[in-house]
Amino acid sequence: MFPQRYQLQCRPICSRRARSSSAILQEAEKYQPGQHIHGFTVDKVEKVSELHLSAIKLTHDATGAQYLHVARDDSNNVFSVGFRTTPMDDTGVPHILEHTVLCGSDKYPVRDPFFKMLTRSLSTFLNAMTACDYTVYPFSSQNAKDFENLLSVYLDAVFFPRLKEFDFSQEGWRLEHEDVNNANSPIIFKGVVFNEMKGALTSPDQMFAIHVQNKILPSHTYATNYGGDPLKIPNLTVEQLREFHSTHYHPSNARFYTYGDMPMERHLEFIQNHALSKFTKIQPDTDVPKEERWTEPREDHVYCAVDPMAADPNKQTTLSISYLLEDISDTFESFTASILGSLLTAGPTSPFYQALLDANIGSDYAPVVGYDSSTKEATFSIGLKGISENDVETVKNIIEDTFDKVIQEGFPEERIEAVLHKIELSLKHQTTQFGLGVISSLMPSWNHGGDPMVNLQINKCVDQFKKSMAENPRFLQDKIEAYFKCNTHKLTLTMSPDSEYEAKKSAEEQVLLQEKLNSLSEDQKTEVFNHGIELAKIQNSKEDLSCLPTLKISDINPELKRTQVKKAIIESVPVQLCEQPTNGVTYFRAVANLKKLPEELMAYVPLFCSVITNLGAGVMSHHELAQREELKTGGLNVSTHTVLHHSNMNSHEQGVLISSYCLDHNMEDMFDLWTEIFHRANFDDKNTLTTLIQMEAADMANSLPHHGHHYAMLCAGSSLTPLGKVKELFGGMTQVAIMKKIAEMKDLEPVINNLKMIAHILFNRKNFRCALNTTAEGLDPAVSSLEKFLQTVAAPSKADPASHVKMIEVSDFKPSSRRIHFPLPFPVNYMGQCLPTVPYSHRDCASLRVLSKLMTSKFLHREIREKGGAYGGGASMGTSGIFTFYSYRDPNNIETLQAFKSSAEWASQGKYTQQEIDEAKLSVFQTIDYPIAPPSRGMTLFLTGITDDMKQTHREQLFAVTRDDLVNVAQKYLLSDHQTNGIAFLGPETPLTRENDDWMKVVDGQPSYIHKH
Repeated sequence: MFPQRYQLQCRPICSRRARSSSAILQEAEKYQPGQHIHGFTVDKVEKVSELHLSAIKLTHDATGAQYLHVARDDSNNVFSVGFRTTPMDDTGVPHILEHTVLCGSDKYPVRDPFFKMLTRSLSTFLNAMTACDYTVYPFSSQNAKDFENLLSVYLDAVFFPRLKEFDFSQEGWRLEHEDVNNANSPIIFKGVVFNEMKGALTSPDQMFAIHVQNKILPSHTYATNYGGDPLKIPNLTVEQLREFHSTHYHPSNARFYTYGDMPMERHLEFIQNHALSKFTKIQPDTDVPKEERWTEPREDHVYCAVDPMAADPNKQTTLSISYLLEDISDTFESFTASILGSLLTAGPTSPFYQALLDANIGSDYAPVVGYDSSTKEATFSIGLKGISENDVETVKNIIEDTFDKVIQEGFPEERIEAVLHKIELSLKHQTTQFGLGVISSLMPSWNHGGDPMVNLQINKCVDQFKKSMAENPRFLQDKIEAYFKCNTHKLTLTMSPDSEYEAKKSAEEQVLLQEKLNSLSEDQKTEVFNHGIELAKIQNSKEDLSCLPTLKISDINPELKRTQVKKAIIESVPVQLCEQPTNGVTYFRAVANLKKLPEELMAYVPLFCSVITNLGAGVMSHHELAQREELKTGGLNVSTHTVLHHSNMNSHEQGVLISSYCLDHNMEDMFDLWTEIFHRANFDDKNTLTTLIQMEAADMANSLPHHGHHYAMLCAGSSLTPLGKVKELFGGMTQVAIMKKIAEMKDLEPVINNLKMIAHILFNRKNFRCALNTTAEGLDPAVSSLEKFLQTVAAPSKADPASHVKMIEVSDFKPSSRRIHFPLPFPVNYMGQCLPTVPYSHRDCASLRVLSKLMTSKFLHREIREKGGAYGGGASMGTSGIFTFYSYRDPNNIETLQAFKSSAEWASQGKYTQQEIDEAKLSVFQTIDYPIAPPSRGMTLFLTGITDDMKQTHREQLFAVTRDDLVNVAQKYLLSDHQTNGIAFLGPETPLTRENDDWMKVVDGQPSYIHKH
């Protein structure tokens, strides 16, 4: 569980709330410095107008714990507690501790209360994350009772965990027999984090990023692999884990955060009474010292596995040059460096994009690029991956020459304006998880003594930046000279593939295992067997969960929150209009239907989407188009769009989704850009197209270790429905293979012709429908601008009845079963099994959604994660008509497939309680009642044709699901021996596919059956 980054983005002020925004802020601003509240003392109170919030900073009197409350008119309230965690070895102690504290506490002595709360809550976010120097436990909820339930569980988990040896061995590592019940089977390493990190470190990008941090900050905690090196994790003991907890997870080392419209004083009282009153102050000794600065630059070289999906096997070297910068607690210095990082590296107009990527020397930037403030002292990195070893010196020289050029010439004024425009727009753009974004943005600096109140005041930084630029036109050039040209703390790191890398890692693991086994006496080996038996008994035991708090079905609103939309026809195009409080920003979407696209062009649609806005248009080069885009919009985006008909399994829509947003006064400019792209996209710019293809192919290949289960599920569902086939073509392993093949092509002319043909067919008003989300004041100008834009789009050759969703019906499609294995040099598996079921409006869909949650929480989580050691696994049922089983970073395959089958048998027996059924329903409602920001309201209707009335019917069906319904759908859709289904997985060679005739193996995009029939 690694940290997620959020951009600081706003929610609207909603006048319909019970307490107005002004009342919420005024209540917060009544506090005064020095005021004592429930064991805390107020340090500072600040109003931040640009973010529509007021912030209160407090200190706990007895322990010194720091506390930040952000009051805002937002019902999606957030809690977080974070600890500075500074490991000094590679055992992954903070990561394993993060997992283990969530496995039971004094007040909640049950196995895994964290995961069990996922089904007893209406949380909108529930997680824990380990960063390189802190661990954070955040959640969010819109329900006051739910918030307090989760707060109780989180506080007890982090401050009073049981840290039992069995939990440590389950989550961290253990020696155990391959077959737990067979003392003669081999003893191997098991453990959730052990397998998670084996999977994570399969990625060369992940490995490179770790090496950069280790080597540029080598003297303290950053020299370690905080997630854990699988070859070092087995050196960690449960005693060391407990000792780490006692010093690092103490209130004196804690930073508390609350956010939203709930009263702060209730939070303070609860935290004081349930946790902090039981502690006194200590000196945790977790400070990270400043890195001693080098007097000379350093170079290093590391190795990684060969990438089997690389377009050019001879270009798999990565090079990066990194510089150590200033302490991130200096707010303005950090702000300036982040702007400088964007100016230097972000987008086609940046000097490094033009110097490195446009040169087509490599496939993309190196994995670590730009300004990084995740460590106490920030770093800046620049480099390339996918280069030839012969080009290493060339890339070094380009980097030095680019710095020299920027120091001499500076940045164009428009480029700086574009970065500041992006900041302005981000303050107005609204998301549903603004509160989580705040703590994610603040935590790195706050963790090292930075003032979070200062970091919230973005406009002050912008004003100071503008003032510095006005006083010294060479302000940024001087910074570049200081940061980079005169900085001797400079690391040049290269990484190249070793064909024996995975074999060496496997051999090292076997040596470590053998050392562990050789150190065991016969009695200790018996203990290993008995420990495995006992752990399995614990995992299989039925627990009394009555101590855990839970919401009830009655806590869920039976009525859907409806969204009012208007329908219009403008220039023969169906348009959906939605008035929302969007803070002076207009949001535009359009779906261009692909119903008339020839079959042979379908494979090129994803590539078309990724390049169409990045090639330049008309008289604008791709640099100029990107510059204009940044100055006038929040981005121009095109992506594939696929959706199942709500009532027909053989009917679906396939198309592309076009989207953008802008400040209201930039509306005409935004639509002008779309006009240029639609009519004059420069597909003939082969150099730029080559760059984009190489980047896209590399991104897809690099995504496999992180999203392998996604690819497995798409492949498993591709033979079951017409939509499944299209989704796999657009985003599955088929597309990975297609992009690899295109990246290898020497002549792109056939590709260019295909892209031009797609544009010609696609950009026609008869294929279009549009949507606008904007304020009441902005609606008329938005409609007027949209009308002018649509007049420029090609009209149909003959009248075509306007309709909002245009489906393709494939009446002759016949589902078929398939078994597919993608052999890849991974030490873990990514599994997917799919079965066709029913569309959204079918009554059984509600039962299947509840069943998938029930099977995940009550069966699959135990079998796949707790017992099997996979990082994740479960079942899902959405609106695609397919029921899916999956596992992620999984050491098993045969056992996991058996778990899928056993879960269906378990579900069909109906041996679950009404409480467990209700918990599964709560999990479903978490998803369907997730808060929707104003820019996205009405989008379900626009994209899928599912109306609020249909949603309300589905909601009522969910409430009405019974045990008999669950048993019925399990038997009907999941159990039949003759049920058509698909299975796919990515992972190493295995007896499962070697010894079974019906498995197809796909290597480099080429399928073949393992055996002849």
